[in-house]
Amino acid sequence: MTSLPLVFDAPKRGLPPRHLADLSVAERRAAVAELGEKPFRANQLSNHYFTRLTADPAAMTDIPAETRDRLAASLLPPLLQVVRHVQCDDGTTRKTLWRAHDGTLVESVLMRYPDRTTLCVSSQAGCGMACPFCATGQGGLRRNMSTAEIVDQVRLAAAAMRDGELSGGPGRLSNIVFMGMGEPLPVDLQL
Repeated sequence: MTSLPLVFDAPKRGLPPRHLADLSVAERRAAVAELGEKPFRANQLSNHYFTRLTADPAAMTDIPAETRDRLAASLLPPLLQVVRHVQCDDGTTRKTLWRAHDGTLVESVLMRYPDRTTLCVSSQAGCGMACPFCATGQGGLRRNMSTAEIVDQVRLAAAAMRDGELSGGPGRLSNIVFMGMGEPLPVDLQL
């Protein structure tokens, strides 16, 4: 049997486009000002993305029409595209395969239980541990996900729950589990 080396540093990669979720509050305000807008527009954009769970400029009616498309194009570029959804457990579990800007594929899993809804988010594409029993580990570590790519998985799952896309009608996320592509990290956040 051939063994693969352990890899702890992700390979260098092309960065995803600049995104609101990768910026601090001060950086968001500065980015909006660089675009010739008043800094308070960053708060409006943040409210739409993080609270209303939308990146669709048409839904941002509190921002002038001529401004919202430009702000969204610059600070809310699409990060993840659905390749496919696979549902099981009578529609209460949904695995989503995502394609990132560079073609990298990752998965997230949304699981609804009677007392909670948990989302497992990918924090890496691939795995550097090289465990001989794991197909993901045998493929090696491709790259780490950006903050915005991780946050976008959460935003999209929260919107799916709000919109009742899983069996049981509308609901909300209560737990998030961070995982690489193999074994999940021992972190469970209660929302």
